[in-house]
Amino acid sequence: MSTGTHLARPKAPCETYARAAGAEEPGHPHGVLATARIRATFNGRVTTLPQLRSDGPFHLRRMRTGGNAATVGIIGAMSAPLGGDRLTLDITADDRAELEVTTAAATLALRGPTTAAATYDVRLTAGEHASLRWLPQPLISAAGSNLQQTYTVNLAATSRLLLREEQLLGRANEKPGHLVTRIRVQHAGRPLLDQHTAYGDPEPGWDGPAVLGGHRAVGQLLIVDPEMDIQRDPFLLREGTKDGCAVLAPLAGGPALLATALAPTSSALRELLDEALAHALGA
Repeated sequence: MSTGTHLARPKAPCETYARAAGAEEPGHPHGVLATARIRATFNGRVTTLPQLRSDGPFHLRRMRTGGNAATVGIIGAMSAPLGGDRLTLDITADDRAELEVTTAAATLALRGPTTAAATYDVRLTAGEHASLRWLPQPLISAAGSNLQQTYTVNLAATSRLLLREEQLLGRANEKPGHLVTRIRVQHAGRPLLDQHTAYGDPEPGWDGPAVLGGHRAVGQLLIVDPEMDIQRDPFLLREGTKDGCAVLAPLAGGPALLATALAPTSSALRELLDEALAHALGA
């Protein structure tokens, strides 16, 4: 996870190489296989971190907080994801734990030694009365990259979730790579959200007026809270402006709101998602 230009790829001490069956093209180097794990538990007073396991490009660091919650920052230890990589983040907040996870810099998907897709799987689990906040910096899809990103979220009936996803399609004056994302959310054992998006060639019509309308920054904000007052009707933000727009809508079958935003820049996108969050919380 790095925003620097890829020149040479140093091997991290914890880096493990393995071949994913059927995923690598013959004759190409192996991709990185890495799984980092975070587990937060509540000891009766504060949230602790009994498991904080770094791996591959993921260097996990505890961050100081002023309250009872725990915060973990993810620092990129190497350029990733590249073509052929298999990366996984497994994050769990046990019953009554309060956990926030963020990244120190944007994640840059780059072209690798193989045209095979890299995979980046984020698995989020929250127990009863737990609070889990996943607030990374944007994902940048650089020219020539090929990435499949998946969120798999499992929530207990009384847990709370704040998930922010931001994607920048291409760096300055370049076309984006191929980016496919999927978000699957289970709430109290029942499906709450299953959404699939795809951008960049060879996807048909991905940059047309019916999809992005000329914008290059896209993002979502998912809020799940059993105590939240859910509005029944969708709410539009900045409709008809050149700075992007967003819609905040309730999800059927759960105490949840989903904001989807489009903007010309990553900073404008963040402003839209912050506005959507403030509206959802009644600020």
